[in-house]
Amino acid sequence: MVGRHPFSRKLPDVWLFSDERIVADMRVLAAALPPGSGIVVRHDSLSARARWRLFRRLARTARARKLVLILAAAPALARRWGADGVHLRQAVSRRAGQAHRLGLAITMPVHNVREARAARRAQAQGVFISPLHPTRSHPGAPALGRAAWLRLARLAGAQPVALGGMTPARACALKRSGGLNSGWAAIDAWEEKAAKRRR
Repeated sequence: MVGRHPFSRKLPDVWLFSDERIVADMRVLAAALPPGSGIVVRHDSLSARARWRLFRRLARTARARKLVLILAAAPALARRWGADGVHLRQAVSRRAGQAHRLGLAITMPVHNVREARAARRAQAQGVFISPLHPTRSHPGAPALGRAAWLRLARLAGAQPVALGGMTPARACALKRSGGLNSGWAAIDAWEEKAAKRRR
């Protein structure tokens, strides 16, 4: 978790994205992550109080497993809650300067060239580029495919993380194909892993 000093270490290669459609307990999914992984906490539809409670529960797991915890929110709120960083949606990318001043890591979503350039201007440390593959999160949305994904990764100028239908096998295939030492993030893959553990 973030302290008084700016976030300076390399972002994780493996990530869990929080999402309202997740059925499993988020703490169970967090516990399934390899130590040193990252979590982006969204759950935007929750009330402020319920979201805070979820974040605090995840923060306890994050401390125990040395996870990086990123909050999708305003930078001031992320800092107040004790997050390691802030996930800035494109519409609020202008708040990147505030996040830098607060010593927060910055991640941003990237779906196209315009958003990749915005992430570069914001000096984001990490970019979640999606969807690389078809995904339940965006049913019917066209997948980027590897060539377009790599182009956006180079353009964004930050640590690239592949999102959208990702699995460990697909992450390895991306790296073998020249994926710029990319990381990967998922929702479904971690739910499936947690379900297998329960069985």
